[in-house]
Amino acid sequence: MPLLTLFAAALTFADPAGDAHGDGGYLLPQRPAVSAEALDLRSFEARPFEGGTRFTVGFGGHQNPWELASGFSAGVTDIFVKTDAGGERSLPGLNLRTAGESGWQYHVQVSGAGASLEHLRGEQLTRLPPPRVRMEGTDLIIEAPELPFGRHAYWVTSSVYTPLSRDGHLVPTATVNPSGLQANADRGPVPVDVLADPADRRAYTEGVLGAVGQTRDWRLTTLAGLGALGLTLTGLSLWRSWQARDRG
Repeated sequence: MPLLTLFAAALTFADPAGDAHGDGGYLLPQRPAVSAEALDLRSFEARPFEGGTRFTVGFGGHQNPWELASGFSAGVTDIFVKTDAGGERSLPGLNLRTAGESGWQYHVQVSGAGASLEHLRGEQLTRLPPPRVRMEGTDLIIEAPELPFGRHAYWVTSSVYTPLSRDGHLVPTATVNPSGLQANADRGPVPVDVLADPADRRAYTEGVLGAVGQTRDWRLTTLAGLGALGLTLTGLSLWRSWQARDRG
C-alpha cells in the first residue's frame, strides 16, 4: 500500500520505483526516446497553499525529449480529486474508471505544454484558472489556489506525452511503431504508471483504479448514522409513550 504520512497538514504517499511499464509489457517510444525514469511515479504530496492546494509529484528522473520551453516533456500527469460525495467514475482519456461507486470532482492535468484544472459539480464541468507549474529537479510542483485542500481521495497517473494528440496522451496500441507506445493489445489503460498499492493490479487487469487518501464518503456515512439515530430516538419515544399509557 502507498505509504501515507500526515505532517504539518501535508498528505504524502510513496510509490514503488521501476514500475513505469503499464502491465509490465508496455514498450516506451524510441523516436524520440523516452526514459522510464521520467515517467516513474515515486511520491505524491498535497499540502495547503494560498487557500488551495500545492501538489508535489516526485519522479525517478527528468527529461525533455520534445525540447519544450518548459524544460520537461516526457509525460502527462493527471490528478483527480474527490472532495465530496458522489462524483464522476470515468477518468477521461485514460481508459480507466474509479473503483467503487464514488468518483472525482476536480481534475488537474499537466504536461510540458501546459496545465488545466476542471471542476465537476453535478453534471456541470467548469474550467478554472490553470495551476502554476514548474519542475524542481525530479519533482513536479503544481500550485492550484482554486482547488481546496483537505483529507481527500486522489487518483494519480503518469502517461507518455505526445504533441500529436488533442489531450497530449500517447495511447498504447499493439502496432509496432518506434514512435508509439506498444502494448499487448489495443484500448488498454493509457498511463504507464499509477499511484496504487503494488499488490493492486486492477488498473491493468480490469481497468479500475483505486484511490489513495480518504476513500470513504464520510458525508454519506454521517447521514446514515444520523438517520439511524433518528430511528432509535423515535423508537425510544414510542416505547416511553406505550409505557406511560400502560401505567395509566
